[in-house]
Formats: sequence, C-alpha cells, structure tokens
Amino acid sequence: MISCQRTDFFGPARPPVIVRDAAIATSHPLATAAGLEILSAGGNAVDAAIAAVATQCVVEPHMTGIGGDCFVLYAPKGKPTIALNGSGRAPAAVSVEKLKSLGLEGEIPKTSAHAVTVPGAISAWTRLHADHGSLPLERLFARAIDYAENGYAITPRVAFDWADDAALLAEDANASAFFLPGGKAPRAGDRHAQPLLGQRLRDIATSGASAFYEGATGASLVKYLNGLGGLHTLEDFAEAKDAAFYTTPISTDFRGYTVEECPPNGQGLAALMLLGILREFDLGPDVSMADRVHIHAEATKLVYHNRDALIADPAAMTVAVESLLAPETAKRLAAHIDMKRARPPVLWDEPEHRDTVYLCVVDRDGNMISFINSLFHSFGSTRVDPATGVLLHSRGNSFRLIEGHPNAIGPKKRPMHTIIPGLLRKDGAAFGVFGVMGGQYQAAGQAALLSGLFDRGLDPQAALDAPRSFAFNGVLEMERSYPDAVLADLAARGHAVHRAAEPFGGGQLILADAEKGCLIAGSDIRKDGCALGY
Repeated sequence: MISCQRTDFFGPARPPVIVRDAAIATSHPLATAAGLEILSAGGNAVDAAIAAVATQCVVEPHMTGIGGDCFVLYAPKGKPTIALNGSGRAPAAVSVEKLKSLGLEGEIPKTSAHAVTVPGAISAWTRLHADHGSLPLERLFARAIDYAENGYAITPRVAFDWADDAALLAEDANASAFFLPGGKAPRAGDRHAQPLLGQRLRDIATSGASAFYEGATGASLVKYLNGLGGLHTLEDFAEAKDAAFYTTPISTDFRGYTVEECPPNGQGLAALMLLGILREFDLGPDVSMADRVHIHAEATKLVYHNRDALIADPAAMTVAVESLLAPETAKRLAAHIDMKRARPPVLWDEPEHRDTVYLCVVDRDGNMISFINSLFHSFGSTRVDPATGVLLHSRGNSFRLIEGHPNAIGPKKRPMHTIIPGLLRKDGAAFGVFGVMGGQYQAAGQAALLSGLFDRGLDPQAALDAPRSFAFNGVLEMERSYPDAVLADLAARGHAVHRAAEPFGGGQLILADAEKGCLIAGSDIRKDGCALGY
C-alpha cells in the first residue's frame, strides 16, 4: 500500500491526486486536460500521451517540439515493457575530422547546425500510434492544432523561463520573429500562436511521418540547415522516417521494486547505477538531511563521471551494460564514498587516467506509458525554419569532438541522451510510471524521487515536492528550501555549496495501489502542470 497521508492542509503543499480508473500527469495544465479528454473519450494510454505531448509542443515551446527527440516506456497490461527509442542520428557526412576542418574545437555550440541531429520525435510518435494507438491522429492533435492556430494563454512558469531566454532568442532573427512578439518575451496571460506549427501537425495527422521527413517540409528543413552550414541531406531525413525502433528495457532492483529504463544511448543506465550505489546505504527516515544530500551528491559524482566517459550509442560503447549494472560494480563505487568529506569521482574499473517535457498515463485497462520529449536546451538550438515553423533541437551538442571517445560524433550516430522515462514493477506487475525533467539532472532526480518514495515513505506528490540538490561540474547546488545549517554542514565536508538560482527540473508520477484499487498521481510544484483522472 502506498503512503498517502498529509497532515497539514494549511500549508502550501497540495495532496496527491487519487482516482479510480485512469490518470494523467504532465507539466502543463492544457496538456493534462488534452490527455484526459482523450481518456474520457475512450482513448487508451498511448492516445492520451500523444495528445498531451502534441499540446506541449505548442504551449511549452521552450521545452519541447516536433523538431526534437523522444523516448518511451510502454507497459501494456499484463505484458512486458516495450522501450521505444526516438532519438535522431547525425548526418551521414559528419565526423570529428570534418567538423575540426570546419574550425570547431572543444564542443559543438548549441546554436550550430551541427548540433541538430535529424529529429526523431515524429518517427517515434507515428510508430507508437500505428502499433498501439486506437484513435486517429486527427483526433489526438485537435487541441494542439487549435492552440497553435488560434493561440493559447501563457502560464506563469512558461513565462518565467521564456523571459530567461529572451536575450538568446534575440540573437536569431527567425527565433525573434516566432518567439519575441513586439521584441519581448510574452508575459503570463498573453496569447501566443504558431500557425505554421499547426499546419505541420495537420500534415502529419493526414500523411504520417513522411509529411515531416519528406516532401516540402523535409526539403525545407534540409535547405535551411544547409544554409547554416549543416551537412544534412534529403536522404538523412528520408531515412529518419522509420528510424524509431523498439528495444528491451534495462533494469535494476531497488528496495524490492524493479526499476526499468530505456537502454543507451539514453542515460537511464546512469539512473540505475545511481540507485545501485544508494542501495548500499541506509537512507531511511531517521537519516539526517545533510547525510542524505552528501550520499546522493557523492554517488551522483561517481555515476556522472562514468556516464560521461562510457555511455554513448550502444554500437560504440566499450563497456557492457551488464558490467555497469552488476552488484559488485555498485559496491566498488559505493566504497569510495567517505561520509566525512567530499572526494573526487573515479571510474568503475579504476583505469589510469537541460530541457524537456515528461508525462505519464495509466488508462482504464491498466496500460501504462512513460513518455519524454525534448529539445535539449531551452528553445533547443534556437534555429527555426521560417518556411515550416519547426524549431530544431540541439541534441548534437552532447557529442564529443574527441577521436576514439565512445560519444564522439560520427556518421549516422546517435548521441548520449539525458532524457529518460522510468517505469516501476512490483513482483513482476507494472506498478507505476515516473520521470524527472531538467537536462543533466534527470538521472540524479529520478534516484532522489525513488528514494523519497521507498526510503522515506513519502506519497507521490510529497516525493516530487521534496527539496532537491545536484552535484555537477564541481558544485553542489541546493534549492532554497534547505536550511542554512545543512549547507554549512556540507560545506564543512568539502562541498562547493551554492544556492540554486532556479528550481531543478520538474517531474510527474503515477502509482497503482492494487490493495485499494486506485491510482495515486502527482505533478511537480516547480511547473505549471497538474495530475488529473477519473
């Protein structure tokens, strides 16, 4: 049975959503409403997820879009989980040598055409819909098309993030024209529309993925990217139409539950490695807040160090996933954590040497879907094809310009991805769907969320609301809800502690309580969204 007790109804926290038949949780109220409408009309979890994500591509344009990538975990009732990889490939003509000959060194700039791998989201949506959907795409896209063509009201968190990105958008004439009306970022309550995006959705609903990757839209995107110096071809885009593929999830055990993730090239492997290390520690309710943050920070440093060195397109990985998930690997990494001081990270075998939307749905038949769609950075590459209205992502920025590195850019290669949907099983049965947004934070965020649920006994909403910290790039950032004394304790252990300027990401979660016969859902207070159901 899942804990659902909340004792303070005078406080700012909201209780979890508890429903009988079906539930959906997203980061935007219009997306949640669109998905719930589909569920109420008889659609299944896949239908509702596609309707919700299409809406998010319109109403959260800085976080996601049809010019991005997608990963999905889908658990049909009583059947094994299906993983769907909708990440795009680099152009066939690209290589480290080629980009260096063009003057690139260090990293691929996020606004560069070389940061734009061929988008994989539409290939994934249409593949998933063809195989598991029940309602036509025209019905699923109806709300998104309406908001794109007739406008939608900007919500508070979206307005906050949009204003943060105004200076970056202003550097690109097309981005300014689409996203800075009157030269300014829209404010909460303002109306914004993207008619060209609405037309793209209409075309995809009618003609499927070919309407995006081929024909006038595909040709326009290739021409636009070539004008920016990109090496993309019509063949690269045409091949991407069918590039999304199914694969087998990877998993680990944590506190009696099986946690499933998509395999590499996503960083779900990092989330599982992190849970493996946390498994070696007592993180129950009596553990101090400072000790809990310290253990999580040290484990995160260890895992991300390994992630950056080892995780890539699976065809290029030099270490087997099974080795990284082995219990002895977790024990060896955990042994490096000193409770009294912060230490540099190490690789597992001791050799010498940011923006997304997540949503989840459980339908009336018990089918569960965990769905994530991303542009990577806020507003992706900020590159918008003016003829099609497609905002392109920046996922190629994750590639390395280092010959021989597993994640080095190369022809038709997929980069290491930060976006990771998660799914839980208990005694073999699908138990819940969850995800945490926030770019690099996602693996660390998932581990903290699950520890809150299963170590501290928090309900889904409380686990999402809990204060967040993140050890990354030599700094331990902590949200402002942590007491000063905790920061002082951690600084004394050697952490470079900073107060986070903004909240870490967001998240959604739905759990099935078989004993009570209900669904319990939560949606992060750090975003505008909500969980709903019936």
